[in-house]
Amino acid sequence: MGFSEGQTMMFSHPLARKAKFWTARSSDGSESQILAIVTTLTLDPADKHFNKALVDRLSSAAAEFLAEQHKVCDFVLINRTKDWIG
Repeated sequence: MGFSEGQTMMFSHPLARKAKFWTARSSDGSESQILAIVTTLTLDPADKHFNKALVDRLSSAAAEFLAEQHKVCDFVLINRTKDWIG
């Protein structure tokens, strides 16, 4: 499963800093296309800066985008690596 050369699908949203399609491979060798969305939003519900309404808005937009795509099965929200604590 993959995208043909020259085929472009773009996800754009004000709360997304970048989005890219990745191929996820399972242990049985099957592949799925995943949309990885980078955001500056706090994604940890335990954090005092977590804003559920904004996270829900971005998640809903991603779900709507994926409903129109036939080759992408899921999405994941992640923070920029420079925002990671640890």
